[in-house]
Amino acid sequence: MVFQRPVMLRRSALANVVYGLKLAGISPVERQLRARDVLDAVGLADVAGRPARVLSGGEQQRLALARAWALGPEVLFLDEPTANLDPGAMRDVETIIGQIRAGGTKIVMTTHNLGQAKRLGDEILFLSQGRLVERSPVDRFFPQPASAEAAAFIRGELPWN
Repeated sequence: MVFQRPVMLRRSALANVVYGLKLAGISPVERQLRARDVLDAVGLADVAGRPARVLSGGEQQRLALARAWALGPEVLFLDEPTANLDPGAMRDVETIIGQIRAGGTKIVMTTHNLGQAKRLGDEILFLSQGRLVERSPVDRFFPQPASAEAAAFIRGELPWN
């Protein structure tokens, strides 16, 4: 699970990744190799020794993704992974999500960003007021929403108006 506001341990970026691998029972040598590989994959190899809490918001989000990715999950849950990021950091995070997905991990992500849902999604589950209103493939959801609430949301209107 990667949260909207990533939780950073009071240690280096590298140690943040290594710690998760330690908890998963990965051998010490394998931890270091895997942690360094994943930091390189998310573009953080050059800040591996820096305290995680001093990294920028985008770097912290990439670190949180690296920490989860290093564990090789079958499913990765992402809660608004690009909220409060500038466009460049958003692009970096979306690229990493694509890499994780390409490696075979199923991504389940919440987002209010329609463009992001179109770019990254396969299937849309549209929720309104705590209930599932619609479930549809992304290529059908946007051009032909089945519910009035979804259609209103896509048009930029509040669905309950």
